[in-house]
Amino acid sequence: MSVVDYRIDLEAFGGPMDLLLYLVKKHEIDIYDIPIADLLEQFLEHMKLLTHLDVDGVGEFLVMASTLMEIKSRMLLPAPEPEEVEELEDPRTELVRQLLDYKRFKEISEELDDRRKEQAKRFPRGSSGETAGGDDEDEPKLALDEISLWDLCAAYSRILQEIEFNQNREVVFDDTPVEDHMKTIVRRLRAESEVSFRSLFEGSPDRGVLVAMFVAVLELVREKEIRVYQEVAFGEIFVRRREDRPEDAPQFGDFVDESESPA
Repeated sequence: MSVVDYRIDLEAFGGPMDLLLYLVKKHEIDIYDIPIADLLEQFLEHMKLLTHLDVDGVGEFLVMASTLMEIKSRMLLPAPEPEEVEELEDPRTELVRQLLDYKRFKEISEELDDRRKEQAKRFPRGSSGETAGGDDEDEPKLALDEISLWDLCAAYSRILQEIEFNQNREVVFDDTPVEDHMKTIVRRLRAESEVSFRSLFEGSPDRGVLVAMFVAVLELVREKEIRVYQEVAFGEIFVRRREDRPEDAPQFGDFVDESESPA
């Protein structure tokens, strides 16, 4: 499987409402007084990254971007005279309502998930009192324990900007399978134990390689091979091997042949 035919399931990112809520929290925006122009700019920046991962899967994000543009346009219109309207509704009202509903839904979902994990600890899989794995165990989900998935995307976006990703350059076709990039990361972690997220992209200015490496990181997280975290808020992002992998999951030694390890 090459990076060209690989597609990230964008549902793992939580959708456009999840991105909006992340931006509101990150920039400490008053949810009742959202600066639409700034929010739209940040939203579009993240959308650019998503199109690199899955051009066909950004439909919902495009709809939300259009909604934000419409709200921005309505807010730029001159306000009618007070006597011409009984009560002027803020164009952001419906968006705020949806964000608050989504925020409550997400908090409840996270609380239920915490309870499920606690129950799983009390009744390990295979013991009496624990049913066989459900549908959610058939396909590993993309989840980050320590930082938001959007934080990882933002860090990747900054790396692209720093290496002048948008400059005109020759586009080189890269058909290296994503699995090969995953093995490269695993071998490096076996040798160094922990590396910075930024260092994974050093020396790889080609667009295809950069995208493939980022996809490889996401896939390794999804497969619970690695953990990605920050020691301080907004600080450097680090990647290291997981020490709490499920007992029935393949180990690092199974994922990369010993013969492939560096001498």
